[in-house]
Amino acid sequence: MTCPSGGTVADRGVIIGTLFGVAITDAAAGEPVELCYQGVVEIAKTSALAIGVGDRLFWDDTNKVVNKTTTAQQQVGVAVAAAANPSATVKMLIRAALPVAT
Repeated sequence: MTCPSGGTVADRGVIIGTLFGVAITDAAAGEPVELCYQGVVEIAKTSALAIGVGDRLFWDDTNKVVNKTTTAQQQVGVAVAAAANPSATVKMLIRAALPVAT
């Protein structure tokens, strides 16, 4: 898989089309990047946001965090642990649920 523009760092989410994963290593734009596509990961979230177990999580590609905003963002997983407001990360099961049709 080729890293999208801007590159990435290890443990950061990467979205390419509808494919989402978490980078295993750092990679520059256009370089090969290895992604984790399944399992539970600890991932950056919008700090000023409380998340509960079972909440659907969506990828904010601009800020490189997950949040609960359904508009114009792709669902990438579901929270498996609660995360307080404020906090930097949440534990997420990658692609654990499908987005609701609009």
